Amino acid sequence: MKTHIVLGVTGSIAAYKAAELVRLMKAKDWDISVVMTRAATQFVGELTFRTLSQNRVAVEMFGGADGWLPEHISLADRADVLLIAPCTANVLAKLAHGIADDLLSCTVLASTAPLVIAPAMNEKMWDHPATRANVATLKSRGAHIVEVATGDLACGYTGRGRMAAPEDIISTVESCLSE
Repeated sequence: MKTHIVLGVTGSIAAYKAAELVRLMKAKDWDISVVMTRAATQFVGELTFRTLSQNRVAVEMFGGADGWLPEHISLADRADVLLIAPCTANVLAKLAHGIADDLLSCTVLASTAPLVIAPAMNEKMWDHPATRANVATLKSRGAHIVEVATGDLACGYTGRGRMAAPEDIISTVESCLSE
């Protein structure tokens, strides 16, 4: 049976890098289901991910589940790994506090698959005590956090907060699959 990755894409300028992640995962012959937050669709279109993943892209909580099973349950049940890349500070906070108000956050709560999170945000947001606490909470629950990179940020700053390189994210997913 093929490895199935559920990829959550959130509303960050780094969303364009998620397209490369899908390409790399398809090269490994993995099946990918993409779940986008509404904010993510402002950065990259659904068509991009539908074309690259060769699967329907899910955005809306009540937007077209196949069959009778609610979409967040169906996605959660299929996932061998649930990857969120990029993951914004907002989604990190939702996950740390169990807020389930969209398809992606509901899917995470319904899933027992390993959770891999690749954050992306401004360095001040990354270093904020609330974000640090949210990351610690998620790590304490077993989430695998891919360390952010340092470099030029879309906001014009230079510092920590860039989403990790796609190859590093794939390596973390592979680690989870081999456990």
